[in-house]
Amino acid sequence: MRTYTQLTREQRYQIYALLRMGHNWTEIADVIGVHKSSIGREIWRNHGRRGYRPKQAHQKAMSRQAKAKDRIALQDWALVDKLVRQDWSPEQVSGWLKINSGIHISHEWIYQHILADKRTGGGLYRHLRFQKKRRKRYGHYDCRGVLPNRVSIDKRPEIVDSRQRLGDWEVDTILAKGRRQAIVTLTERKSRLALLRKVERKTAEAVKDAIIASLRPWKEKTHTLTSDNGKEFAQHEQIAKQLDTKFFFAHPYAAWERGSNENMNGLLRQYFPKKRGLETVSNAEIEFVMHRLNNRPRKSLAFMTPFEVFLEQPVALRT
Repeated sequence: MRTYTQLTREQRYQIYALLRMGHNWTEIADVIGVHKSSIGREIWRNHGRRGYRPKQAHQKAMSRQAKAKDRIALQDWALVDKLVRQDWSPEQVSGWLKINSGIHISHEWIYQHILADKRTGGGLYRHLRFQKKRRKRYGHYDCRGVLPNRVSIDKRPEIVDSRQRLGDWEVDTILAKGRRQAIVTLTERKSRLALLRKVERKTAEAVKDAIIASLRPWKEKTHTLTSDNGKEFAQHEQIAKQLDTKFFFAHPYAAWERGSNENMNGLLRQYFPKKRGLETVSNAEIEFVMHRLNNRPRKSLAFMTPFEVFLEQPVALRT
């Protein structure tokens, strides 16, 4: 599905040339790579007395953008900067400001603001997330062995899929350079709350202790756990017993069955890239990252934060 983006100067010269050659809006849109409505809007808004001319069209568009940006108060841009520095995405900033402060700044304007800041030597861009394309993983067999007494996700209660209650968690581990230490990651499905705990070795015993320690304070909000088939979850029965919960396993090579946790692991790579050794990661840094993730509004939560949804009450934003 195509979305509207601002046309460039070069694209406007292309439009002008194609119009003179007799092409219609649909044909021009196919060449330029935009929706035909974008071509119609461009010609209607930026034509002059002598028709559509690219230099004049570009000047008109830039003038409107400058006027629109000037209507945004300086203190509002200062708040935008503060939220971006907390690693909020432009979409999260835009949605939160609209709901909580009545400030209307589109996420595209915020992106442009960040890029303009970068061109003048600013560092706002460093707080944006840059995710690499995921490589599809192929395999015919689950080579990690079969865990004893594991219960398939097929037997998990249907209510878990609906995300209507708190207390259904997904769990995984992420590795980094050296692959010895790991971070155990837990994500609550309804609220997207993240719990993180570092383990010195990715053994079943260490992972079991980390999961129990993370969830024990929230035992009353722990109904199910779902993991992949890694051997580090071999002590799933002890985990289930200690937390009085049910433990389920996703199908091999079906990461989408733990989509909330997979997404959160992707967010963590902003802070803990694979090339960084986890021996340099302190518990204080992990606590800091948890606070950042759990106090960031999510579009999927109507721009509430995971903490607010999980605690079922508003949480004051610390800016």
